[in-house]
Amino acid sequence: MKISTVKKNLTANFMSNGWAALTAVILTPVYIRLLGIEAWGIVGLYLSLQTLCLLLDLGLSATLNRELARLSLNSDTAQEMRNLVRTIEMIYWAIALFLGGSVFLLAPVIANKWVHANQLSPATIQNAIRLMGVTLCLQWPFGLYSGGLSGLQRQVTLSAINIGVSTLRGLAIIIVLATVSPTLGAFFLCQIGASTLQTCLAGLFLWRTLPRTALSSRFQTTSLRRLWRFSAGMSGIMILSVILTQMDKVILSGILSLEHFGYYVLASTVAVGIYLPVTPIYSALYPRFTQLVTLGDQEALKQLYHQGCQLMSVAILPVSVVIALFSRQVLLLWTGDVITADHTHTVLSILIAGTALNGSIYLPYAFQFAHGWTKLAFSINLVAVVVLIPLLIVAASRYGAVGAAFTWLIFNCGLTLATVQFMHARLLKGEQWKWYVEDVGLPLTVSLATGAICVLLVPKDGPRLQLLIMLAGVTLFIGIATTLVTPVARQALINYLRSRTASQST
Repeated sequence: MKISTVKKNLTANFMSNGWAALTAVILTPVYIRLLGIEAWGIVGLYLSLQTLCLLLDLGLSATLNRELARLSLNSDTAQEMRNLVRTIEMIYWAIALFLGGSVFLLAPVIANKWVHANQLSPATIQNAIRLMGVTLCLQWPFGLYSGGLSGLQRQVTLSAINIGVSTLRGLAIIIVLATVSPTLGAFFLCQIGASTLQTCLAGLFLWRTLPRTALSSRFQTTSLRRLWRFSAGMSGIMILSVILTQMDKVILSGILSLEHFGYYVLASTVAVGIYLPVTPIYSALYPRFTQLVTLGDQEALKQLYHQGCQLMSVAILPVSVVIALFSRQVLLLWTGDVITADHTHTVLSILIAGTALNGSIYLPYAFQFAHGWTKLAFSINLVAVVVLIPLLIVAASRYGAVGAAFTWLIFNCGLTLATVQFMHARLLKGEQWKWYVEDVGLPLTVSLATGAICVLLVPKDGPRLQLLIMLAGVTLFIGIATTLVTPVARQALINYLRSRTASQST
């Protein structure tokens, strides 16, 4: 894959995730207004269940991504690629039926024994949870197909599918809730239709992208035997990661009222938005890392790694600092509700700090996985589960949402330090200092310093248009300052300005 392909994939991924962010910013307050904050708590439970279902992925989507990227370098592996996709596809659909059926059957228990509603009836919640099960069953295989398309460098196609379906999904939900039935049942019926379309389109394009062969594709156990170690390692990492990232919501959903759980879900939704630039960069560079490892080009691999880490810092740190320092203003601007902003902003500031740290180590993870090394990430996450889950239970029980948020921040501080140190010691000796200083440290320092100055200028309240203009200006100011001190971003900006100057002069 050429560098131009990396840039094309990055652009497509940023467009897709940017569109997803824009639609989420616009539509989430509308959803809450039409459904109510208690119903939004049920939607938050669905989002947590969707993430928890990754426990059943078994590392298969990541394995397919890596293997298709590796096999695509050789023209003699067409049949092997098709057999691999067919094998994993059959397993994935079996898992989809299992998890969808499980959620459907457990609906009465969840509705009557777990959630605490004041306005929604148990029957309404039970019906919504059953529809969740159907949605999860139909949405689940999309993760496999998207992993395959990413490994084959068809991320432009994948982005087009995501943009088209997410737009249709949002419009359908708003129209149905506003004109037909503002209920959870209507919300999830729209989700079922959109999930079906998204999964079918991704599967169709993946199979059309695979090289054609004279023989039909078939289920092949030899593929599983060859890949089971990497797949098992990725599965273990994913299981532990899901536990660490979703246990706060699972615990809080049983402790807090649906109203206050809804506020926590809202804060978490904003914090997770930081992954919108993280995912495109990871998706574009991970297959390229794999190919460079396969080719043995260590110098190009090291250069691309540092460039990617610096790009990641510029993409996530300025926005994270703005949201952390101005969380109340951001929520007030977004929701227009003072009560919601007051209940949510402290938790949001803590969550966003932890999420930014988590996003900064995505490329070190990608570097390990490209080498087929999963033991480090698994070991660190296992220790974290043993230590932090009891801490989370105690903190959430005593301090509620704030305690859970602090646990997330503590976890990511330790995760960042351990992952970076051990990974570089084995795969990139001596390069950790460049990561600490150039890739992350300097951009973070400048973002925080410029943000601290701006705190004195932005009021806590005011008209929404005024807040929008001021926060946009602050974000731009911090973004420019961070870009100028980050070598790869600064050089890209200089090259862009030079090209514009040259084009104008001619």
